[in-house]
Amino acid sequence: MPRADTLPTYIALAGPTASGKTAGALAIAQALAPTLPVEIISVDSALVYRGMDIGTAKPSAAEQASVPHHLIDIRDPLQAYSAAEFVADAQRLIGEIRARGALPLLVGGTMLYFKALIDGIDDMPPADPAVRARLEAQAAAIGWPAMHAELARIDPATAARLAPADSQRIQRALEVWHVSGQPLSHFHTIKKIADSADRMGAGALFSLEPTDRAWLHQRIAQRFDAMLQDGFLDEVRALRTRGDLHIDLPSMRCVGYRQAWEALDIEAATGRLPAADLRERGIAATRQLAKRQITWLRSMPQRQAIACDAPGATATLVGRVQALLQEDRA
Repeated sequence: MPRADTLPTYIALAGPTASGKTAGALAIAQALAPTLPVEIISVDSALVYRGMDIGTAKPSAAEQASVPHHLIDIRDPLQAYSAAEFVADAQRLIGEIRARGALPLLVGGTMLYFKALIDGIDDMPPADPAVRARLEAQAAAIGWPAMHAELARIDPATAARLAPADSQRIQRALEVWHVSGQPLSHFHTIKKIADSADRMGAGALFSLEPTDRAWLHQRIAQRFDAMLQDGFLDEVRALRTRGDLHIDLPSMRCVGYRQAWEALDIEAATGRLPAADLRERGIAATRQLAKRQITWLRSMPQRQAIACDAPGATATLVGRVQALLQEDRA
């Protein structure tokens, strides 16, 4: 078995939704298993939530049993989970996994988490419950589009990249302004807390990216249809019956869940489920997510891109990882 000090600090596998990350990760783990145990760290802001399995394409129980997985089912949907919390958890897990003589394999599509882990986190002010409550009351009185207009006045750079109805991010940006007197965009340009090389050591980032966007769009549609057939709406109905969840929570803002929640609101009001509209809006939202993920990936020059729509893409990925490990041990 290779010594831990001859291995990269971690291997990371990123990619847009439906690009084959889970299959690729399991193939890597299986290929390395004879000489090097692998443990997977999920880099996914939706997989952290318990009871959200179908709509997140969570690895099955059998898949999770075949390779140790981390950062899955660690939060109730009522709770938030920040990028800073992810970085702290991932850094701890990377150290623990390496201490066991295993290879940490970070897998997912939440690019903000990857970027925070690799590049570091801006030293932004913490949440202030009093300020947040005041902003919520103001939004209830004038609406989030008006709050967005206020944000555009004080922080036009941040407002330009947020939709007028993006209440969660508008609120945070306004909160940062009221707490610190500085726009959120200021904290995105100042020096990071620490140099990522000093904190994380040497890692490798592989990226599954389609050369033909239509291939990915077809995969997204097929997967959304499969989720609906597997009982996705029943999963969301069960979450609604809890009574303590609402559509503005980070968990319920996950792609697919928001569209399903809104469809079930219509069903509750009219007795008719807009199934065709749900499918159309769910697929469209997922395609938009994939587009944003690809944009994030292209801003990461250190990544090693692999065409996920090419024949034998998984075998190519495994071969590239094995070659990297051989180089590091040479």
